[in-house]
Parts: sequence; structure tokens; C-alpha cells
Amino acid sequence: MIKQFLGHLHTINHHKWLVTRDCIRVGLISQGLKHDLSKYAPIEFFAGVKYYEGGKRSPINREKEEKGYSQGWLHHKGRNRHHFEYWIDYAVNPKDGFIGAKMPKRFVAEMVIDRISASRNYQKENYTCRSAWEYYARAKDVYVMNDETRFLLEYLLKMTAAKGEAYTFSYMRKKLLRHRYRDYHVVNGKLVLD
Repeated sequence: MIKQFLGHLHTINHHKWLVTRDCIRVGLISQGLKHDLSKYAPIEFFAGVKYYEGGKRSPINREKEEKGYSQGWLHHKGRNRHHFEYWIDYAVNPKDGFIGAKMPKRFVAEMVIDRISASRNYQKENYTCRSAWEYYARAKDVYVMNDETRFLLEYLLKMTAAKGEAYTFSYMRKKLLRHRYRDYHVVNGKLVLD
């Protein structure tokens, strides 16, 4: 149990360090420092220790396989705005079911950094700049997500896959996040930054 405790602690500390470093690179200093602090809450942390598998994949997946759900994940996604699941709500018309609200661009940027860092953390030496896109692409068609949020997320993940992290982070800092409170839109299949 001590080995699992220390292994899980190392995994989340390393992930948090990677995200914090890259959020600072794109100008999201406060978000980087606060990223995933809920992972240290007992409900998330001890589930992570119990289901830890040597840092090869998220303990959340093993917990879901065993129990059919993950208490840690339910807690985590409800407190961290960089997860698109945080933005899922029910539609006013019940026939429309659940919908994704549009995420602010700073949280989409953090989500991209989070996905890149998670891929680095779990894939280790097998990580490539395509890893985050490939992981996302496996299940992208079933995600409940706002269309404009989906477009921006995929735009940035594909950019990373094609041109690398340094290029994408530079784009985020210089263009996407340059005017923090301006919005983004998708017009005729193209990203438009206000």
C-alpha cells in the first residue's frame, strides 16, 4: 500500500508540475498553479491510491471497471473547469437531453495542456506530439460537448499533432489568449477570434 501511495502521489505531482509549467508558458499562471488541486482531496486521492496501476493509466478507469463508476472522477469533474464534462447540463427542453455549454477559451487551452501532460505522464518514452490527439480521437464522437468548444479543442489538438507543442503553446499565448476576455466563434468551418 505504501508503494501505491507513493506511486500515485508521484504521478499526480508530476502531472501537476507539467501542466503548471505549460500553463505558465501560455500565460495562464493562476490556472496552472490551481490546476487539479482537488486530486489531493481524500475522495480523489485515496481512490487513486487504491486503484493505482503503476502509473500506466489513470486509476479512474480501473475504478470504473470494478464499480461501474468512479467517485473520484465525479468529484474531480465537478470542480475543475478545464474538463468539458464540467460544462454538461440538461437542456431546457427535456427532449434535447444533455448539452454542452460553451467553454471559455482559457479553459479549453488548459484542457489541451492537461491532455498533453496526461499523455506525457502515462506514455512516458512512447509519447509523441500526436498522443493527445490520438487518445481524444478514439472516443470523440460520443462526447457531449458544445460544437464551438469541440472545434477549438480539435483545432488545438490537431495543431499539436502536426506542428508540436512549442508551436501550439506559442499560438495560444500570442493569438488565442492574447485578448483574454474576447470570445471565439466558428464561422463557416473556421475559427474566428474576437
